[in-house]
Amino acid sequence: MRRRYGWWAAVAVAALLCGVAAWSYARAAGDATRAYAEARDDALDAGRGHIARLSSVDASHPDAARTRWLDATAGDLHEQLKRTGPRKDTGTASTRATVTDAALTALDDRAGTAQLIATVRVETTPGDGGPTGTDRKRLEATLTRTGEGWKVTALTAVPVAGS
Repeated sequence: MRRRYGWWAAVAVAALLCGVAAWSYARAAGDATRAYAEARDDALDAGRGHIARLSSVDASHPDAARTRWLDATAGDLHEQLKRTGPRKDTGTASTRATVTDAALTALDDRAGTAQLIATVRVETTPGDGGPTGTDRKRLEATLTRTGEGWKVTALTAVPVAGS
């Protein structure tokens, strides 16, 4: 008999814990803090990818690079890239950019805008077979949320002190 009460007590405690966990999850699912964190993560991920695209070009396929740039941008920057048209003389160097670190410095989830700062490593490969070079840059981007997700609307270099 004592075992039977112990069994039912264990089932009751487990059911109570499951109920508390379900209540906590349901409460957190509608939490504004969680929605803000998801918007922050989305903007940061999109910004990192777009900055890498905007800092990279394959000299043998400049039109494809331009298409990727247009896909990554919106607003004035997008219009400026559209107006410039495809470059026929892109040089022979290709660049491949990797965002080594990035952070949002501002996020207005209601307005759908964000500011991002990033450090970027750019590897340059000359088309003439010369040695590759590596450069490090700091960039600041303004992002806007569109129907297609976050897009870069402004991109500027951040000067390094002492340079």
